[in-house]
Amino acid sequence: MDTLNTVEIVGYAASLMVAISLMMKDIIWLRWINFVGCVLFVAYGISINAMPVAVMNGFVAIVNIVHLVRLYRNKSSEPVTA
Repeated sequence: MDTLNTVEIVGYAASLMVAISLMMKDIIWLRWINFVGCVLFVAYGISINAMPVAVMNGFVAIVNIVHLVRLYRNKSSEPVTA
């Protein structure tokens, strides 16, 4: 049996992070965990020379960041109640 190499571990970690993100009820946690998975998939795609994987996940990572910025801005502009 072959041992896992670093590239395969990154690929499995990326898959796990994306799968976990889809189980989140909190949208902020979903976005953060999915972002980490996407970044890992970008590294994985580049390392196996699969540019469609890297580019698509790079795009999704940017989408996650845009949504996170909007979520945090909306949170900070909400009035504080006692």
